Parts: sequence; structure tokens; C-alpha cells
Amino acid sequence: MSRTSRVRTTLLALPAAALLALIPSTASAYPNPGTVTGATVIHDPTMIRTSAGRYLLYGTGGGLGYRTSTDRIAFTAGSDAFTTKPGWWSSYATEAWAPDISYHGGKYLMYYALSSTFGSNKSAIGLAASTTGLPGSWTDYGTVYTSTTSSDYNAIDPNLFVDDDGTWWLSFGSWWTGLKMIQIDPATGKQLSSNTTRYSIASRPTGTKAVEAPYIVKRNGYYYLFASYDTCCAGTSSTYKVKVGRATSVTGPYYDKSGVAMTNNGGTAVLESHGSIIGPGGQSIMNDSDGDLIVYHYYDGNDNGTPKLGINLLNWSSGWPVAY
Repeated sequence: MSRTSRVRTTLLALPAAALLALIPSTASAYPNPGTVTGATVIHDPTMIRTSAGRYLLYGTGGGLGYRTSTDRIAFTAGSDAFTTKPGWWSSYATEAWAPDISYHGGKYLMYYALSSTFGSNKSAIGLAASTTGLPGSWTDYGTVYTSTTSSDYNAIDPNLFVDDDGTWWLSFGSWWTGLKMIQIDPATGKQLSSNTTRYSIASRPTGTKAVEAPYIVKRNGYYYLFASYDTCCAGTSSTYKVKVGRATSVTGPYYDKSGVAMTNNGGTAVLESHGSIIGPGGQSIMNDSDGDLIVYHYYDGNDNGTPKLGINLLNWSSGWPVAY
């Protein structure tokens, strides 16, 4: 059952009580989230830091929910990204989710997802742009890519990656036949007309189809594909986890640390459930002044499974990302 078949409830702002853990926990192979306070209830967070040092965070929750911080610890909530919902959304759903924010060419770009009836892969990826990145400032540019009920893929969970050579790529996907990628025209933010290939970059051909939420970064000559595996959005019953693979080409093939292809159930664990930190996933990666961050949601076992914001640093010294 795809993630689009699960009910997404309106998220209420509650404080998180996670303890700052910049050193791996002695009781677990995985660290607890760093300290965040205030408006920290969110799904699928994506975050960027402005030139003035303010953190802008968007995620799923009552629409494309907005949070902001000046210190990466205390977060306050604001309005949703869109004051008025674009008219074309009505063909899919009333709310968007799983945003991806980045800054290119003097403006903020936000890719986001929509889907129709529960259990359907009639879905779409949209694009909006803003000069400030603030709620109410976004201009919508309509659909980027779609899937239908006859597709073997699901057009949600977008992530834009811009390579060193200036080429743009959009990865996306949830369940079905896994994670896909298309090339993007930097001039339009939409698919490059001279390359209409839809690449497959990760899948689970046997057993569960549960892989979604791709996010790609390039570090030390390798492309790293992060993805969320297993079941999201079930509170303390969630089995979500973050895994990664790497490749020497942006379109793959991606392999995990053991050499297993991500198109064949592969993936090396980055974050998994431990203690009261349940089902971490919906991740994005952000480079900050003190290093790379993995930004994600998890379900708080000490707070009735409330979905909360998690932030950890990543160490790349082994050639593989290790959260701490």
C-alpha cells in the first residue's frame, strides 16, 4: 500500500523533548536527534539557510507547513507556503506534501507532491518559485511530472539535484517500481525536452515495495542516494528507516556498502528506530556551516507517537554518511 493511501492528519505544534546528541548513544548504534524546541511537529522536512542566516523549513502538515529558526534549535511556525491554492491542484488533492526547497539563480525553488484518491498513483509533482522563500511569496508554475493509475511508478516525493557540470536532475518516487529520475531544464525547472528518459535508481523487486523519498548529494566524487524504507505515518507502529547507496554516475547504478544494488533491495542503514525514536525518515540533506545535516521526522514514543523534527550532523570520513 503506497504512502498516498495513508491518511495525513493535520499536525499540531508541540515542543520536542529530544536531547542534543552530537555523540552516538552508548545504548544504540544510532544517535538521538539534536535539540529542537517550539514548533517541531512536522513530516517530510526540507530546510535551507538564507544568506542572512535564517533557517527556512517546509514540510507536510496542514499543507506545505512552514517553520523558521535563527539558531537551528528554537523553531516557530508560520503560514502555509501558499495563501491561495493553485487551481490545478483540484485534479489531484486539496493539499500538497513532501516539499523540496533549494536556491538557484537568485531564487528559491520548491518542488512538491500531490496525489488523488487513497491507494492511487494518480499523482503529480509541482514547482513554485520565490525571491524570499517566505510563506505567501510563492509563484506556482504548474506540473513538472505526473503519473496515472496505469503507471508503474508514483510521481511524488521530489528532490532536485544540481551537478557540478550544471546539469539538473529530479529524483522522485514512492513504492510501486521504486525511485525514478528525470533530467531537468534549468531554464524552466521542468523536464529537459532533449532527454525524456525516466531512469530507475532504486527499487525492491521482491517482498515489500516500500521505498520512497529519494534525496541525492555529491560528496568526494561519489553520488549518494538517501531513501526512506518501509512504513511511514503509523505513529509508534511506523517502521520507517533511512538507507543510502552510492554511485559514480548520477543516474546510477547505486550500490550499498556491501555491494548490493539499490535496484535490488540494497541500502546501507543511516537511521533506524531506537528507544523512543521511532520510524525516522522523510529525510533531506542540508549543508550548513558546521557540516552536512540530515533533517527528518520521527515518531516520539514518549509522546503518543507524535511526529517530530529530527536533525543530526553527518560524518563522511569513512566514505559513507554516519549520523551523530
